[in-house]
Amino acid sequence: MLYRVEGIVIRSMDYGEGNKIITLCTENTGKIGVLVRGAKKVKSRHAALTQLFTLGEYVFFRNGTGLGTLNAGEISVSHHRLRGDLYMAAYASYACELLDRILLDEETGSFWFQQLKACLGELEEGKDPGIILNVYEMKMLQTAGYAPVLDACVSCGRSQSEDELLISPRLGGVLCTYCRHVDPQALKVTPRTLKLLRIFERLDLRKLGNIDVKEETKLELKKVMRSFIDMQLGVNLKSRNFLDQMDKYEI
Repeated sequence: MLYRVEGIVIRSMDYGEGNKIITLCTENTGKIGVLVRGAKKVKSRHAALTQLFTLGEYVFFRNGTGLGTLNAGEISVSHHRLRGDLYMAAYASYACELLDRILLDEETGSFWFQQLKACLGELEEGKDPGIILNVYEMKMLQTAGYAPVLDACVSCGRSQSEDELLISPRLGGVLCTYCRHVDPQALKVTPRTLKLLRIFERLDLRKLGNIDVKEETKLELKKVMRSFIDMQLGVNLKSRNFLDQMDKYEI
């Protein structure tokens, strides 16, 4: 059967002597693997279509639910600026790998697709990559069914006091002072950080403006969101390890 889809390349790997297999996140058909014959050859007309972060229209044949074979394609947005910058490529790779790990094959992914598309676009525009990824991570948690509880205690339901703010990534939300014993490892956060997390919960990346955040708040947001991803999704991402290395050596 012939398929025509709009998709973003979230994974690309060599296959055999001159071929590649790409994984597309599509708006209406979920996550699909497509074989691109001859993509590694210098004069291949399909080589550009296999580049990570590429947004385009892909036409391929597929029998049943197996691997498709590319017939034709047209690039809408190449995102070559992201691939050409090591720093930006690392953030974009993280966004793609995170979605790849939590989106099941054939799972309808319209919202996932739109958020990734917006994420890559915002990164290329030069907005703060850390904040973009924090919002993106929140959207991934929400869509995967692990949205954090931020307006009331996740344990007892009481309203959150502003005196001592605690968040438990393990339990999936904020804790009141009466329930702090439920998770001794709960993270202390500032009112500013909790306010931003609540904003991120309501934000859509497609409507993201400029958000000015202090460096210490960025570090706190990163710690909280990373803990939520680790505890709720349990994924180990190579791209995040690379981001850590860049931070360590101040690249």
